[in-house]
Amino acid sequence: MKRKVSYIGRTTLLVCFLLLCSGLTAYAAFGDYALKYGTAGEDVAILQNKLSALGYDIKVIDGKFGRETLQAVRAFQADNQLESDGIVGGQTFQCLLSGRTAPSADQASRGYTVNPRSKGAQIALMAQQFLHVPYAWAGSSPGGFDCSGFIYYLYGQQGITVPRMADAQYQTGQRVEGNDLQLGDLVFFETYEPGPSHVGVYIGGGNFIHASSAAGEVTVTPLSKPYYAARYLGARRVTR
Repeated sequence: MKRKVSYIGRTTLLVCFLLLCSGLTAYAAFGDYALKYGTAGEDVAILQNKLSALGYDIKVIDGKFGRETLQAVRAFQADNQLESDGIVGGQTFQCLLSGRTAPSADQASRGYTVNPRSKGAQIALMAQQFLHVPYAWAGSSPGGFDCSGFIYYLYGQQGITVPRMADAQYQTGQRVEGNDLQLGDLVFFETYEPGPSHVGVYIGGGNFIHASSAAGEVTVTPLSKPYYAARYLGARRVTR
């Protein structure tokens, strides 16, 4: 009799455990491991549904984390001043749960707002469509970019004419302090020669996107990365 009770008790505990796990699947997907480009399944469909409900461009909810979902995640992260890496981990998941698409409190206190229709926001979002495009010396088209060619192309697509070279781009627009960066601002660095020799686009969350010769492609990098932090020259705002 005791053995039978013990067996029933263990079975009941197992069933309860399985039910609990099934109920926590959505949270575990975002909280315990990251959803990222290339993953698939029900949890990705949940993510796509949430992004679509918040107004981000998800045309097909298919449970596949492809380029469309990647761009939507990056846009959401940029709007919320998160690291715009396209990976849905715990922080991004918590922000998705809250449905927050507004600037953080300290940004609001400085009068900073994100207008998704602004030229800067459009440039920052468009830039992320070219992630992993190869680096090409003197390139200024989707077939391959160098750093200033990438800027020249992006701004040109928004009807804004900027000089072709990084040092001349550094002379355009208005100077922006580091704590006032907005989407689409240009960030400059002194790398292989004195003066502004490298440039990228600020995309929010302390990150910029750029055509990197070291990476061999268009990539996203934190401004805090030691190499770039030590070579940072400043930022310019060409958009209004």
